[in-house]
Amino acid sequence: MHERGAEQRALFRLWPAGVSVVVTELEGRRAALTVSSLTSLSLEPPLVGISIAREASLHELLRDAGEWAASLLAGDQDRLAQHFARSVPPIALWNDIEVREDDPRLLVGAAGWLTARTIDEVQTGDHTFFIAELLGIEEGRAADSLCYVHRGYHAL
Repeated sequence: MHERGAEQRALFRLWPAGVSVVVTELEGRRAALTVSSLTSLSLEPPLVGISIAREASLHELLRDAGEWAASLLAGDQDRLAQHFARSVPPIALWNDIEVREDDPRLLVGAAGWLTARTIDEVQTGDHTFFIAELLGIEEGRAADSLCYVHRGYHAL
């Protein structure tokens, strides 16, 4: 990593970011990753975006599947954020993880959920920025949300 990249990483660790788990599934293969880059892009039409490292295990499956889901984590779900941020073997990835019965891409107890379909991709350095139209959106009942700042997870 270049010196400027290290400086950028250090600076943005000071900037709070919401934490979500993005999940996609295709032909029985389901992958997930903790993401702090989920952002609202447009209300008309309703669009969101995520930035995913090209080396991430989720990247190629996300490109192939086209549709994905995000669980916006509740303030007490830091264990889930840590779990999906690590490189967990696919066979163990979903052990002891509660998912919703109506959509196994959505995690139980989140502050909110969305489902989306990728409509465009932009190559951005070592990442791909996926632009997606919202297919579904739902608020949860969590009292607070999880954010990442100063190298740690905090309820906000």
